[in-house]
Amino acid sequence: MRVNIDMGIATGGAVAELDLEELLATRLLVQGNSGSGKSHLLRRLLEQSAPWVQQCIVDPEGDFVTLAEKFGHQVVDANRSEAELTRIAGRVRQHRVSVVLNLEGLDVEQQMLAAAAFLGGMFDVERDYWYPVLVVIDEAQLFAPAVAGEVSDNARKLSLAAMTNLMCRGRKRGLAGVIATQRLAKLAKNVAAEASNFLMGRTFLDIDMGRAADLLGMDRRQAEMFRELERGNFIALGPALSRRPLAITIGPVETSARSTSPKLMPLPEAPEDARDLIFKPGPDEASPVVRKSPPKPVPTADLLAQLSRPRPAPETPPEPAFAVIDETEREARIDAVLREILEDPDAAFRSDAVLYQDFLVRSRIRRVPGEPLPLSTFRRRLAVARAGVDENVEGETWAAALSLSETLPDDLQGIFLMVARAAINKDPCPSDAALARAYGTHSPRRARRLLTYFEERGLLVARTDFHGNRVLAFPDLGCETAPGHPDAPDESQRDAAE
Repeated sequence: MRVNIDMGIATGGAVAELDLEELLATRLLVQGNSGSGKSHLLRRLLEQSAPWVQQCIVDPEGDFVTLAEKFGHQVVDANRSEAELTRIAGRVRQHRVSVVLNLEGLDVEQQMLAAAAFLGGMFDVERDYWYPVLVVIDEAQLFAPAVAGEVSDNARKLSLAAMTNLMCRGRKRGLAGVIATQRLAKLAKNVAAEASNFLMGRTFLDIDMGRAADLLGMDRRQAEMFRELERGNFIALGPALSRRPLAITIGPVETSARSTSPKLMPLPEAPEDARDLIFKPGPDEASPVVRKSPPKPVPTADLLAQLSRPRPAPETPPEPAFAVIDETEREARIDAVLREILEDPDAAFRSDAVLYQDFLVRSRIRRVPGEPLPLSTFRRRLAVARAGVDENVEGETWAAALSLSETLPDDLQGIFLMVARAAINKDPCPSDAALARAYGTHSPRRARRLLTYFEERGLLVARTDFHGNRVLAFPDLGCETAPGHPDAPDESQRDAAE
């Protein structure tokens, strides 16, 4: 059945008609700044279509409750539990009753939760009750915000999911969404994109004018016209309205909102008892707070007597339930265990996992107090110990070297700290054999590749002097090693063989 409802006057004086059956299948988006006439447009649409289709209005300000007096809408106060609102929504669809969900008096987060519960109840109703319903949502940017605001993530997710279901999946369930918003930029794009009919009112911000022009298929230069629209004038486009952008003026309405735009009016004459009217509480107001009188002053003799009393002995602190761990002793025992591990010539050729198990066993033998080191911390401590750095080494240069080593993989930190220590102490550059042993390999070529990797990262610069000796310079540390021949034998291995 084709039903055309009268929305007002179009360009040229013709009647601006809206195909109601087409609207149920294609949905509607209304946009306009505050005061552009959005609520008036929605009221005209609701009044003209009330005899033909069931209606559900989500009303955040309580402006549409006046429809109940003339058109028989039932007002649902949203100050209920979410479960109760869901059950009411199911019965609304079952009995095909037009309702106004009044969200007035609730804060924003409560409004979002209530609207989500009610829309969810209408959406999840059984298939036998999928009758057509015109779902009108005023101030839709509150229930489908484009970005997270001050409300909780749970409220935003529930409300946005309900709005997405309405606009994306509601058509097959008989739900036709009509959403109105002050700014398109504040409305979630996946909700706005599902509307095929548009009514664009007065808009001033460039970003909103640009989006409105894009939705209507207009040139960006034509977007300036949205600033010049009068109150109640809109540009219409869509299969239910017009195939081309059409300027329409919304017609009059039979009901009025409880809240109206402010009008200038003269001030009343100032009453003679104006001061009493302001500062004296009325009969229905709470009694004013009575300030207590200050306490009586304490005599000086009493104060001196209180000060002369001996201070009570402090209570003996309770003994701790667990033994207090001496951190200095604990660190000393951990360092001793690490030295024992590294004294083994074969330790350099074992994986960190095997060395970590050995460390845990030795820690229990040495009675190291406290929780054992985690694997990541053990790798870091082992890298520093492999570099041969004493606990007493301090200074900004060594601190910078430690900081640079943290940017490297765990298996390369010890090698870097080893050559950095040689540079800080002005020791000869370690040979390829020494670097290979520290890395846990027998291949000097792999050790040279490690130095190349450090040089590519910009951590050091390698050069060779006229005698074939290698020197490693560290630009960030401001130091370099003494010359050392890369093919020199590993002193540690030679000492161990002897």
